[in-house]
Amino acid sequence: MPTGGDAIRVHDLSDEWRGAWDECVTRAPEGSVYHLSQWQKIFTDSAGHGTHYLLAERDGRVVGVLPLVSVRSVVFGSYLVSLPWVSYGGPCVIDAAARRALVERSIEVARRQKARYVELHSEEAECESFIARSSKVSMRRALPRDPQVLWREFPPKLRSQVRRPEKEGLAVRIGGADQLDAFYGVFLTRMRELGTPVFPRRFFEGILDAFADQTRVCCVYAGTRPVAAGLLIGFKDRLEIPWAASLTEFNRLSPNMLLYWHSLRFGSENGYRWFDFGRSTPGGSHHRFKAQWGAMPVPLYWQYWQPVPGSLPERNPQNPRYQLAIRAWRRLPLSMTRVLGPILARSLG
Repeated sequence: MPTGGDAIRVHDLSDEWRGAWDECVTRAPEGSVYHLSQWQKIFTDSAGHGTHYLLAERDGRVVGVLPLVSVRSVVFGSYLVSLPWVSYGGPCVIDAAARRALVERSIEVARRQKARYVELHSEEAECESFIARSSKVSMRRALPRDPQVLWREFPPKLRSQVRRPEKEGLAVRIGGADQLDAFYGVFLTRMRELGTPVFPRRFFEGILDAFADQTRVCCVYAGTRPVAAGLLIGFKDRLEIPWAASLTEFNRLSPNMLLYWHSLRFGSENGYRWFDFGRSTPGGSHHRFKAQWGAMPVPLYWQYWQPVPGSLPERNPQNPRYQLAIRAWRRLPLSMTRVLGPILARSLG
């Protein structure tokens, strides 16, 4: 049954509300591509997760949404997250009353499911009953309309690093589903090297299918072999590259420099105002790599509610509980990680 508060009713998303849900996401300042309703099917089909897509409406008008995914982990137990595998997805609202109503309902769902905690990913720490952690930042830079202006804004050393792989004969292709296998092969290999279980291929296939007009795959080739690749997703005035990888054995050719230059140029040519390099740990190597392109940090907040106060979850490679598993994963055959990775990734959120 819908619940009320300030004349706001909160209920689960149903098909007749999908258009209004997406319209609210487009209208709300914090609305990201990950808030769109299509992700419910992507998470369900690719990972088998249960979902609770909560919709707040007032007088028949959607004033806020909160997509929640239920994750069951052998290590961390059952929890609700908005959203797994991505940096955004917390409350997307028109006003503060809608935020309160949605957050309260998320706690009700967690209590009902006996979840160990609720985790919300946001750019603002605005949930009063939640504990906020800010150990990551999103790296972003403004994009001029003219890619030549963008090129001239880079320092000479950076431009030289981009030219190097071009001189070595590396080439770039930007496509859609036709480049998925190339992307996934590079991504799978690099994730094995890092000791991280990889997302299932059908997760990326679902994204390309649901957002065919907004998603591109950028791949760098050495001859016929893909050596670096990234998935580009555009929404509103922002283009981002949430998943990217390059093969370590080709590092001397700097294919990742060519990958990011062409991704930035694509954003500029297609009228995006901002490029989001994805999340990083301040001071880390990925943070420094993104900063050299002129990207600036934007704080990200992971917000937690727990029925019983305790230590916050540490679902990251620095957690000592992961170290033995990471070392073992790196030694597995690539074919085995392709099979086992998607199974394990389901519980990593």
